[in-house]
Amino acid sequence: MEKECILIVDDDKDIVTTLKIQLEKENFTVFCAYDGQEALDVLGREEIHLVLLDVMMPKLDGFSTIMKIRERRNIPILVMSAKSEESDKILGLSIGADDYITKPFHSKEVIARVRSQLRRYMKLGGVHTAADEVRIGRLSYDFSAHVLRADEEPIKLTSTETKIVELFMRNPGRIFSAEEIYASVWNEPIAFSSENTVMVHIRRIREKIEINPSEPEYLKVVWGIGYKFEKR
Repeated sequence: MEKECILIVDDDKDIVTTLKIQLEKENFTVFCAYDGQEALDVLGREEIHLVLLDVMMPKLDGFSTIMKIRERRNIPILVMSAKSEESDKILGLSIGADDYITKPFHSKEVIARVRSQLRRYMKLGGVHTAADEVRIGRLSYDFSAHVLRADEEPIKLTSTETKIVELFMRNPGRIFSAEEIYASVWNEPIAFSSENTVMVHIRRIREKIEINPSEPEYLKVVWGIGYKFEKR
């Protein structure tokens, strides 16, 4: 059976070395990177099945790296971080991480979580059947081309609108708060005007995809919580 390949990303070389030794003992093939940009380079040339990465790294931080990975891949991502605040965990999970491990940790815990995520991923056929296109009603989104279509006609979206649509199309039925959308799409600290900024972009997207924007079929508000893309 082919070995599953793990990518460890951390600027702390001692942590990388320790995890590499432990994971290789568990019969995984392990690749290493020491910053976010190096991680993306490895992902570009190797068939990686799961990523373990730190948040605080040079060149490209962990959260930015997650967003870059999610533009192309649906592999499991486990965040390892000394930042234990609930807001950091929520941010990491909302932008695409599958699990969040707080430092310091025991390597056995990491291995258990790695196995759990890989079982789920392989069971869903993630390695071989990651969807390049999602269809919901009269809408379809091509993840490889980053193109949204309504009734088979391409919709002109700005770069920011495309990122918002992709977030929803990857997670149909899931409710996102305005803060989660802002953190995921703009990749910067939440500002005072974040909610209004998101609201304006949601309105513009509705005008482009909905037959009647005042009574949306797809991009709906969940009062007091946020927004969701309706499953159909």
